[in-house]
Amino acid sequence: MLDHQKNHVAIAILALALFATLGGCSSGSTNATASDATAPPTTGQPPPTTGQPPPTVSIPTVPANLSATPGNTQVNLTWSQSSGAASYHVKRAMTASGPYAMSATVASTSYTDASLANGTRYYYVVSAVDSAGESANSSPVMAQPAAPPAVLAAPAGLAAMAGNAQVSLQWNASSGATSYHVKRATASGGTYTQIAAPTAASYVDSGVANGTAYYYVVSAVYSAGESANSAQVSATPVAATGSVPAVTVTVTPATHHAISPYIYGVNLASSLTNGPPSLTFDRAGGNRWTAYNWETNASNAGNDYLYENDAFLSSSTAPAEAATTMISADQNDGMASLVTFQMQGLAAADESGPVSIAIPPDLSRFKKVVFEKGSAFTATPSTSDGNVYMDEFIWAIDQKFGGQNIFGTTPATQHVFAQLDNEPELWSTTHLEIQGAGAITSDAYITKTIGLATALKKQFPNLVIFGPAHYGFYGLYAWGGELSPTPSGNNWFPDKYLPAIKSASATFGKPLVDVYDFHWYPEATDSAGNRITGLNGASLSADQVQAIVQSPRSLWDNTYQEKSWITQALGGPIYILGRLQAKIAAENPGMKLSITEYNNGGAQHIAGTIAQADNLGVFGAQSLFAANMWPLQANETYLLAGFRAYRNFDGANHNFGDTSIAAASSNVGNVAVYVSTDSTRPGRVVMVAINRSTSAQVTAVNGQPLTGTAHLFQMSATSAQAQAVVQPVAAGSQAVSGSSLTVSLPALSVTTIDIY
Repeated sequence: MLDHQKNHVAIAILALALFATLGGCSSGSTNATASDATAPPTTGQPPPTTGQPPPTVSIPTVPANLSATPGNTQVNLTWSQSSGAASYHVKRAMTASGPYAMSATVASTSYTDASLANGTRYYYVVSAVDSAGESANSSPVMAQPAAPPAVLAAPAGLAAMAGNAQVSLQWNASSGATSYHVKRATASGGTYTQIAAPTAASYVDSGVANGTAYYYVVSAVYSAGESANSAQVSATPVAATGSVPAVTVTVTPATHHAISPYIYGVNLASSLTNGPPSLTFDRAGGNRWTAYNWETNASNAGNDYLYENDAFLSSSTAPAEAATTMISADQNDGMASLVTFQMQGLAAADESGPVSIAIPPDLSRFKKVVFEKGSAFTATPSTSDGNVYMDEFIWAIDQKFGGQNIFGTTPATQHVFAQLDNEPELWSTTHLEIQGAGAITSDAYITKTIGLATALKKQFPNLVIFGPAHYGFYGLYAWGGELSPTPSGNNWFPDKYLPAIKSASATFGKPLVDVYDFHWYPEATDSAGNRITGLNGASLSADQVQAIVQSPRSLWDNTYQEKSWITQALGGPIYILGRLQAKIAAENPGMKLSITEYNNGGAQHIAGTIAQADNLGVFGAQSLFAANMWPLQANETYLLAGFRAYRNFDGANHNFGDTSIAAASSNVGNVAVYVSTDSTRPGRVVMVAINRSTSAQVTAVNGQPLTGTAHLFQMSATSAQAQAVVQPVAAGSQAVSGSSLTVSLPALSVTTIDIY
């Protein structure tokens, strides 16, 4: 409509309104009613008003700032007030995209949604409501209810070890702790002052004075707060620098040799409780393997248990599975393996339980062990014939690891070595069911050795073979009583064995036996005649402790004489490694030495830790090729801790070096120190210092060039008593330079010193 037309309409409407206001008068009538009047048109026109517009009612705005706070089985919601809202609809869903169902209608701007499931995610929206209607939903929010964290218990196992101007603390880690508060006082019971907040369960307090007693507690910090304090411990630092050394260790860097990686070995690695880290060598050996039938995995327990044929080694019917399962596990764990090959002559034919020893052997229960098959090998050998072939056995193992060259000089993964049976001098007792009462003669044994070794090396010329696996001193000395040796004579069993093997090797064209192997369970006793291998309790007398911690000296020390029948028979020190090395050098040069079973007792005492750490030091210093500790108890945490002095001693995968440096102690009865360098890290020096005495020993190590910082890790009775698994405790550090280091070694302790 044009503007002038709009004006005409507006004037007309105004005139009509004025006419109605004046009573609708017209000429000729003054009393007409409203109904008689001419009314304004109604179509499209608003009703008459009083002059005010009607009220406007609008939908409230969408609620803003919705937030959700999870609680224990509930979610607390809050949001900003929407202008004009009379109430709010709270809606819940299980996914962000819905569907959302009504949960509650509330007048306030908050709501608690209760009786929810902890750990479940819930999604929420809120809308505002008034008389005009309901707003759109807010943006969704999510919350996941959770139970409050449990109150954390105070840390347990706090132990303190005093050093020079420092105290090393260690405690059991608290599950759920994010850090710890270390608190110190100079009076028992406090007042304690927090001195550190480490995240690890250990701390070295270097802000202390020598000669002052300090008292410590530790609390655990977690998401809900802080635990109570631990039990209190105390320690008094003592000075080492400036003290007159009680022991001097002289190092000769020019005299050194490589340490064989295979000395850090055990038997039955997969069965160890709290086994140490970074082991290098595992052995499948023992009485069980003498009558093992690789075709079916049957074996015989011998006199360990009822001379029973059974499936103890493996329930599988896959050929050689008992051996290949162990090798596979070792390969995965970075360990070389030693597998036993049967030489006695009979292998279990069934898994049917005890075998009669009334008239041994019962040939219906056994199959003949044959060294060479003489025909084609098969991965599925007949189990219905009467023979078990050794060359086929080693071939079958190699087939399982095809292409890995496990029996060669450069395997793709880890070496696998061969052992010629187990403790042959004892077959007439340990395996009466197959050997009978008559012991095998030394001549017959040597003949069997040459036959089996030849069969194996025809298949794998570079295979490393271990033998004879003597049961102990009397086996290698007198072949269990057959021979009549003299202490200093060339009439021990090795004097017969070594030349025979050398001669047969020359005929074959390669060494037939590479490693002279024996077992070493010390015969040393305490003053009451108790053999140390039986001293495995947590409480030992001082005499028993010394019998254990001194026992490794019989391996190498030609001045040490233990209490045992062996020293009586020899008329002096045992010195077994030195004696055997001299015989090998004279009669079969180049043959190596190993000890594939040993245990010095002390399984639940710091004495066991010291003896085992000393053993490993001796093995490296005396050039052993391999060694395997045999567990005598289910959990030998103290004894196994000896490995931890050399392997992953700091929890960061640092190990003892790979090169042994000659070191001589001025008082080896009290202190021995083993020194190594690291060919992969020039300048790094690692020492293991052993204090066998019952008092602290200030020890000077002289002659080895040193630079950098010495990082100390210690094990003692004090640190071990707080640990479920005995292992080294960080014991501080000190700067080093020149060619001398002085340290204070706690009584009855093992200290690893990593210098770089």
